[in-house]
Amino acid sequence: MEVGTINAAEASTGSRTMADLVALAGRKHGDRPAIKHKVGEEWVDVSFKELAETVKEIALGLIDLGIQPGDKVSILSNTRPEWTYSCFGILGAGATCVSIYQTNSPEECHYVLHHSESRAVFVEDAEQLAKIREVESDLPDLELIIVMEPSGDIGDAVSFEELRTRGKRRPDADYEERLKGVKDDDMCLYIYTSGTTGPPKGCLLTHGNYRQVTNMAEADGRLGGDEIIYLFLPLAHAFALLVQFIAFDLGSSIAYWEKDPQKIIPNLLEVRPTYFPSVPRIFEKIYTLANSVGDPEEIRQAVEVGFKVRQMEEAGEEVPHDLRKAFEEADEKLYQKVQALFGGRLRQAVTGAAPISKEILEFFFACGVPVMEGYGMTETSTVASSNRPDAFRFGSVGKPLNGVEAKIADDGELLLRGPNIFQGYFKNEEATREALADGWLHTGDLGSIDEDGFIYITGRKKDIIITAGGKNITPANLENSLKQNRWISQAVVVGDRRPYLVVLITLDPEELPAFAEQHGMSVEEVTQSEQMRAEVQAAVDEANSHVGRVEQIKKFVILPHDLSQPTGELTPTLKVKRNVVNEKFAGEIEALYAG
Repeated sequence: MEVGTINAAEASTGSRTMADLVALAGRKHGDRPAIKHKVGEEWVDVSFKELAETVKEIALGLIDLGIQPGDKVSILSNTRPEWTYSCFGILGAGATCVSIYQTNSPEECHYVLHHSESRAVFVEDAEQLAKIREVESDLPDLELIIVMEPSGDIGDAVSFEELRTRGKRRPDADYEERLKGVKDDDMCLYIYTSGTTGPPKGCLLTHGNYRQVTNMAEADGRLGGDEIIYLFLPLAHAFALLVQFIAFDLGSSIAYWEKDPQKIIPNLLEVRPTYFPSVPRIFEKIYTLANSVGDPEEIRQAVEVGFKVRQMEEAGEEVPHDLRKAFEEADEKLYQKVQALFGGRLRQAVTGAAPISKEILEFFFACGVPVMEGYGMTETSTVASSNRPDAFRFGSVGKPLNGVEAKIADDGELLLRGPNIFQGYFKNEEATREALADGWLHTGDLGSIDEDGFIYITGRKKDIIITAGGKNITPANLENSLKQNRWISQAVVVGDRRPYLVVLITLDPEELPAFAEQHGMSVEEVTQSEQMRAEVQAAVDEANSHVGRVEQIKKFVILPHDLSQPTGELTPTLKVKRNVVNEKFAGEIEALYAG
């Protein structure tokens, strides 16, 4: 059977809620591999039957320790099999799962645990346990800590294995009773938004929200029933969670990463996935890698040929002989090499969580790697619209899922309505009223909808720059253009209430050694070198060539280090926290406007 051809309705478990999904998947998909993960140097499979058994043990262990229906239980861990066992175990006990990013500081962990009133928390290892130990004295609701991978003295915490052992001692009937008790309108997940502006807000998402969005995505053919999915995205984030819900419902396999960003591409080569969900940063890096070898003009021509031929093939048109010959030559020189970077059998990649350049999408499409951009928020239970291989327009975020309504408000804001829209923000009625008004979700994004129903996002309402001259400018397009340069990692355009635009540039630390070698200097010298300034100036000139004079960048500064989440400038999904960057680099910004 071809990958992705299983009928979704036939493949689905038919679960009522996300709580009973894994138990039903164990019965329906049996010995098929649900999970692939690295143990030493080997990839090891966990079957659906084994997954269901482990989840049942975790759920019963939590019941044994006193967790009641509706209790909140948090998870603080990297994406790994135990995250999944814990999440479905929590749901199977009738409780609500609260996700915490593994990169969060002790203070950020405290905020989520305290705000959510979590009674228990799963932590990955000694490093994550230490964060909780630092703040637990100020967490009156927290009664229980469970350690997935214990090492050393864990004190009064419970090990993962001990939890499973407790679960094995209880009758299955206790589990079945909890599963039957879970209703559509019960809380499934509290997911705290990563907060580009201010403290995170806890999105209330029901079992009904996620069952509905899972149904809509499956009916639309977003994911086949026989995929191998490579997952490095944090399961604390809505994007990865939805992919996992759909995969387990349909019987597809998920291969988890090795907790090392440097191993993402090696893992892709080993796993050879058919489906790859990602964020723009990874595609930008692979695009840079593919364009860093070979003649730029030859690559440009190959992309032009590939794009034209694949469009003709999509439309069922005959490809002229000369064009076909050029395509076959480019296939050997470029397309096959790009496909190989993803493992060689990728059917579809999906990008979301942040904007991506249209040129990058066109490049991958030309090379035979369709990267489909979608749009959604935690508040839409992950997704609201998406391009599909059989219905796409690059530059758009696709059409709404069947069942989702979209319209543009008078001020240009995108509004959404549907069964996937969240219930509000926990303990924040004011923010809930602002977001859910007149039956519509006010997304905070500006956009348009074309005559065929494709949605285009033009920027964030809060990110709009209004210059001193009164010109409204969306910085995302300029920033995306700059990030296509091989050496540039991040670009943050500044200019609100200022006479002109400037940009803060960071360099890609992985690419710096190559630049240093090319120019006969040390890596430390690159940032302030004239050669790098000339390279960045050329990228700025290229970005400026596509916009009017008032929208052009006049000056730039190269920052001494890249932006990151640990240093507070990026969210866990790699979106820039503009207010933090503006505050942290206020001196550099003022220097650009001085004189």
